[in-house]
Amino acid sequence: MTDMERLEHMIQTHHHIVFFGGAGVSTESNIPDFRGANGIYRQKTNLPWTPEEMLSHHFYEEHTEEFFKNYKNFAEAMVAARPNRAHYALAELERQGRLSGIVTQNIDGLHQKAGSRNVMELHGSILRNFCTRCGHSFDVMRFLSLCSPVPHCPLCGGIIKPDVVLYEEPLDMDTMQDAMDTIQTADMLIIGGTSLVVYPAAGFIDYFAGDALVMINQDETGKDSACDLVFHDSVGKVLGEAVG
Repeated sequence: MTDMERLEHMIQTHHHIVFFGGAGVSTESNIPDFRGANGIYRQKTNLPWTPEEMLSHHFYEEHTEEFFKNYKNFAEAMVAARPNRAHYALAELERQGRLSGIVTQNIDGLHQKAGSRNVMELHGSILRNFCTRCGHSFDVMRFLSLCSPVPHCPLCGGIIKPDVVLYEEPLDMDTMQDAMDTIQTADMLIIGGTSLVVYPAAGFIDYFAGDALVMINQDETGKDSACDLVFHDSVGKVLGEAVG
């Protein structure tokens, strides 16, 4: 039996599958990852700050205008992106009643665009934005239209902040608890497109107690040896073939 046949068999014989995904899930939608060879953190700029620093809370506070100039480009690229085979395969598994939920580190909203419903977004979403003064919510298109470059609330004048978790900010406690509970009750966990180096998110997979652990990632990870199946390939290719 080939590894692909084994994966297909695992999927067909489990009914509480959870998918834990990272940036590698969306690279096939032309959204660059962070730490890969062509990732955001390796991009050179003429600015005195690193791309990583420009996504931090202290940068948002201290260099607000530069933060939003950078973030707007980031968000526009994600808005223009479309789901790929991985997103659609997972939505199909949910439709079949086999997938219990998706725990994602991504903020692009592509799982929902593909039709998935139970998505736990550990790092928030570009699709949601809120006024830091009055709390009014704005969708992403309205938010982008107000960036000039700093988006101000038309109701009270406060700054509109994306509902994403910046470096130095804590994860949402309710989302964390939902993710941990969902992984803990899974009978199969598929990890895809993540190097498992970003904590606390990467530590959530330690809550898994099921009997089928699968890794799909282009590069090796520190958890490969603990997995029942490992694919060093694209998430879209593997899930697309396994789910059909």
